[in-house]
Amino acid sequence: MIHLKKVTYLLCLLFSSLLFSHPLPNTMVNLSVQSKSILMKIQVPRQNFEIAFKSKVTGNQTTEITKYFSDHIQIEDENHQFWKMVFLDYRIQSNTAEFVGKYDEILFRVKFLPNKNSNVRDFTIHYDAVMHEITNHQALVYVASDWENGLHDDSQQIGIIGIDVPTNTIYPLHISLANGSQWKGFKSMVALGMQHISEGTDHLLFLLVLLLSAPLISNEKKWIGSGRTKYSLIRILKIATAFTIGHSITLIIGAFGILNPNTKPVEILIALSILITAIHAIKPIFPHKEIYVASGFGLIHGLAFATILSNLDLDSSQLTLSLLGFNIGIELMQLLVIVLVMPWFLLLSPFKIYKWVRIIGAFLAGIASIAWASERYFEKANGISILIQNSSHQAIGFVLGLACLAIFFRIITPKSGY
Repeated sequence: MIHLKKVTYLLCLLFSSLLFSHPLPNTMVNLSVQSKSILMKIQVPRQNFEIAFKSKVTGNQTTEITKYFSDHIQIEDENHQFWKMVFLDYRIQSNTAEFVGKYDEILFRVKFLPNKNSNVRDFTIHYDAVMHEITNHQALVYVASDWENGLHDDSQQIGIIGIDVPTNTIYPLHISLANGSQWKGFKSMVALGMQHISEGTDHLLFLLVLLLSAPLISNEKKWIGSGRTKYSLIRILKIATAFTIGHSITLIIGAFGILNPNTKPVEILIALSILITAIHAIKPIFPHKEIYVASGFGLIHGLAFATILSNLDLDSSQLTLSLLGFNIGIELMQLLVIVLVMPWFLLLSPFKIYKWVRIIGAFLAGIASIAWASERYFEKANGISILIQNSSHQAIGFVLGLACLAIFFRIITPKSGY
């Protein structure tokens, strides 16, 4: 009876596969090269895998799937010794492909641990999963992450595994990766931190709006004037440092997996942090407490930063250096933004025109924050968020315009009461 059920199930799968006008996509094998192991992520169309597995995949078949991969995937070192395989987990997810449309696939995660004297950058993959049953199926092999060579966001295809038709043989794939270094990996993390901030319009906008009021003095209810240069510089330094401390704490906590919050509420809170600071820039709602607010909201922004590193599949030694490099990159870009923008805020702050620069800037930032919050809550772009995305490359024009305005008023306009 059991064999009859299996045969019936396989026949149904094979029949359903004929309903597709085009074959399902091939398997994608993504390798993450760690300092002492290789993490393999295998994406297989669910229908094809179930034909080879001879059973429907559910959520409680780890033992059976582990045995399947042990029989069909091995890594061999240059000494012809096989590495230890550790099956981690699997999940079913949806994907979309041209000609096929939407289909289910299974993502498997497998880790290979080299032998004591093995070179983790030189090995051979023996692989015949799925293709031992579906002969026209192939596995496309990519290096998705190679920290020591600075590769972390641009997968590189390094080979294809499939049946060689003339010999009816599945040949192993030899992989020899270029030697990298910890210094190269560290530099790539600094660059990644700078890139993340330069492209993270919401993070930059939060910092800029918070700094809008840095040169000003309040009487608890309203902004009443501009402080001296020394006063303003000290405030700017304190606010930027508080934000740095805040996001550094949660960056470390999140990157090491101590705290893994849902990204959706974090992104919504980041948008709301801009709205709150925009209101404060118009009328002080937390006077003399900007440092605490910057550190508090920094904690939230740090959780978003942490998702970047947690998605890189780094081991502990790589992660430690990555945290340092990524954080340095963030600070360098923040410092660059402050240096480019704050001199013009300081020059304009004694003049009445700065009131309108501050109010208009805060008002536009508030609109942007609401648009982002809506987009992230409903998971659907809106007209304003699309406009912001399309105009984000105009940042240099904004800085030049602000500089021209500051120089113009500094030259021709006498100081007036705030």
